[in-house]
Amino acid sequence: MCDKKIVPGTGGEHYIPYEERTGNESIVYFTRDLSAEGLKKIYKRVSADLSGKVGIKLHTGEKNGPNIIPREWVKELIQDELPDASIIETNTYYEGDRYTTEQHRETLKVNGWTFCPVDIMDEDGTAMLPVKGGKWFSEMSVGKNLLNYDSMLALTHFKGHTQGGFGGSNKNIGIGCADGRIGKKMIHTTPGSDDMWDIKTEEFMERMTESTKASIDHFGKQVTYINVMRNMSVSCDCEGCAAMPVVTPNIGITASTDILAVDQASVDLVYALKEEDHKDLVERMETRHGLRQLTYMKELKMGNDKYILIDIDNNDARITLEDAVKDVKPFADEK
Repeated sequence: MCDKKIVPGTGGEHYIPYEERTGNESIVYFTRDLSAEGLKKIYKRVSADLSGKVGIKLHTGEKNGPNIIPREWVKELIQDELPDASIIETNTYYEGDRYTTEQHRETLKVNGWTFCPVDIMDEDGTAMLPVKGGKWFSEMSVGKNLLNYDSMLALTHFKGHTQGGFGGSNKNIGIGCADGRIGKKMIHTTPGSDDMWDIKTEEFMERMTESTKASIDHFGKQVTYINVMRNMSVSCDCEGCAAMPVVTPNIGITASTDILAVDQASVDLVYALKEEDHKDLVERMETRHGLRQLTYMKELKMGNDKYILIDIDNNDARITLEDAVKDVKPFADEK
C-alpha cells in the first residue's frame, strides 16, 4: 500500500451528460435479446482477443438469489462457445453462504452452477498484482488461481449496489477477483477500524477501481466485458433473497472490449429511461456516489467514456440511447 496522505476525488453523485465528455470513442455493442441466443450473439462480437485458458468472472450469487444471470444462458454460452472455460469466483469478506470454500461450493450447487468447472480462486491462497498508477494501492491481493488463466470474460449482471451505487464490470472484477480475506479487506476497511464497511462513497469507488485495474492489466488485451441489464434491483446479488424488489425495466445486453465504455453505456441507458422507470436505480447510484467509478476509470486511463452504440439487432446500425430504450416495458409487464 501507499503510505502518503491520500484524498479521494469528488463528484460521484454527479452524472456527466455525453456532450460534456471528452476524448476518443470506443465501440459498445447492444442487443435487446435477453436470452441465451442474445448472449451468444453479442459474445461473438467481443471475443476475438480471448485465447488459451479462459476464466469467466461472474457473480454466482447467494443461495436462491432471484436476479442472477439465468444458468441456462451461461450453460449454452459455455457449451457452444467456451467449452474449455471455467467460471471463476472468490470467497466473500462477510460471513454468508460463500464465506468459506466449503460453504461456497454448497451454494454453487443450490444455485445450479453445476454444468462446468467453478474455480474458487482463493481456495489455495492469494497472489499480489501490481496497481499501476494507483493512489490507494501499489498492489492488490487476488485469488491465487487468477494467475492460471490466459484470458478473462467478465460476464456481469448489471444492477444496483448497496455501497457501489451500481454493480457493472468494474465491480464484478474489482471485488470479485480480490480474495475474501486480504484483498476485499483492503478495499472495504480502513486498517485498525472496528467497522469492516467503513470505507464508502468516492474512496470506496476508487479503491475498487484500482483493484479492477490490477486484474485487467494482468490480462492486457485478453479480457472482454458483457453487462446483462435484466432484473436490475437496486441491491447486489450478494443480498440473495433479501434483495429489494425489481422496478427498473429490463433493457438488454451491452458488450465491449473497453471496461469504461461498457459500464458508462450501461449507466447511460438507465438514465435514458423515463424518470418514473429509472428513479430508484438512479437514486441508488447518486446517493452512494457510485458515478465516481466512471470518472476514476477515466483518470486511470482504463478506457473511454465516449462510445459508438452499435445495434446488433438491426444490421449494426449506430443508434442513440433513446432509440435503444424506446420500446422497453415496465418491469411489472415482463412477468
